Amino acid sequence: METLGDVTRLRRVGGNLALDFVNTRTGPPVGAPDGDVLTAYPGLVAWARYADVLTEAEAAALRRLARDDPSGTRVAFERSLHVRDYLDEIFRRLAAGRDPDPTVLARLRDDEADALGHAQLDRAGVYAWSWRDDRTPARPLRPVVHAAVQLLTSGALDRIKGCEGCRFLFHDESKNRSRRWCSMDDCGTAEKMRRYVAARRTRAAR
Repeated sequence: METLGDVTRLRRVGGNLALDFVNTRTGPPVGAPDGDVLTAYPGLVAWARYADVLTEAEAAALRRLARDDPSGTRVAFERSLHVRDYLDEIFRRLAAGRDPDPTVLARLRDDEADALGHAQLDRAGVYAWSWRDDRTPARPLRPVVHAAVQLLTSGALDRIKGCEGCRFLFHDESKNRSRRWCSMDDCGTAEKMRRYVAARRTRAAR
């Protein structure tokens, strides 16, 4: 069972909640993922708390719900994995300069309709969608779906990129759109080290 400590080992580098959700799987830039922080519903709740999708009181209520309604929360967890799969497909295709499949976009549309059906407009300066009164098992997922739609409808799609060192996706906010890594502290540093070692080998071979 995942804990908050488990999920905090993942850096939130996506620049968008939906991309951070896709990034709960780890692995190389191409090919299948080799790690997954989400293996059961408590892990989804822990990640949502870490991502500030839930307050601690909301997370505690969902943990109690998982004990009281294991079947319902299992269905919600399985649904979250399906959503992550199609969000991965959508944003990975955009990162490669290709359009997503219309049938996949239709799934996102339907899930957004469901998300807004459980939301309310709250004012915090301006009005924004809120799920504070949503006490259903799918509560952690709904802000993720909404963030994906917001990115698709109002973001700069050419700024959606894949890290050159791992499978993470991110929204490039750099001024010259030159970001290549999920994080300079991780993949960027690893690449610098590879180049340094390669350069030393080249000099030694001369």
